[in-house]
Amino acid sequence: MRSYLALGDSYTIGEAVAPAGRWTHQLAAALRAQDVALADPHTVATTGWTTDELDRGIDADAPAGPFDFVTLLIGVNNQYRGAPLATYRAQFEHLLLRAVSFAGGDRGRVLVLSFPDWGCTPFGAGSGRDLGTVATEVDAFNAAAQAICVAQAVAFVDITDISRQYGHDPAMIAEDGLHPSARMYALWSARAVPLAVRLLGTAR
Repeated sequence: MRSYLALGDSYTIGEAVAPAGRWTHQLAAALRAQDVALADPHTVATTGWTTDELDRGIDADAPAGPFDFVTLLIGVNNQYRGAPLATYRAQFEHLLLRAVSFAGGDRGRVLVLSFPDWGCTPFGAGSGRDLGTVATEVDAFNAAAQAICVAQAVAFVDITDISRQYGHDPAMIAEDGLHPSARMYALWSARAVPLAVRLLGTAR
C-alpha cells in the first residue's frame, strides 16, 4: 500500500465532516477503486492555518517520509486575514518544496489543489465583506500558487469554480455554512482522480 501525506488547513482536515468525507480520504478511496493501492493519508492540517502556521505544524508533527504521494492545499486563511500576496508567494513556494522533499524529491508525486471561494457560501454572504473583492483576491492567490507549481513542474488542480457553482447549494455546504460538505468534497476528489492516477502510475 502506497503512503500518502496530506498538508493543509480546514479543507484538508475536513472541518465539519467525518474523516471518510474529506476530499483526501475520498481521493484515496477512489484510487483504490481503480486498483491504485493508496492508503488513507497521514494528515497535517488544522482549521485556520495560514502558510506559516502549516510550516510550523509540519515541524511539530515531523512526518516520517518519504511518502509515495503528497498533496498540498493552503492559502485561504492568508487571503481571509489580509496577508500580502507577496508573502503568500514566498511561503507557498517554501511549503511546496517541503512537500517535494517529503515525496523523496520527486515532483511527480506531488499534487496541489486551489482553494475555494468562501465568499460564495452562506458565511460569506453574511460576512459583511465585499464579495467581489474576495473573489478577486481568491483568484490572485490561486494564480500565484498555480504559477509556482508550473515553474516547479508540480501538478495543480483548480477546484475553485466548483465552489462557485455549488456554494449556494445547502447540500454542498456543511452545517457551519462555510466549509464544504462531503458531497462537494466528492466533486473535488473526482476532478483530482485522473491526474492522481497518472502521477501514481508513473511515480518511481
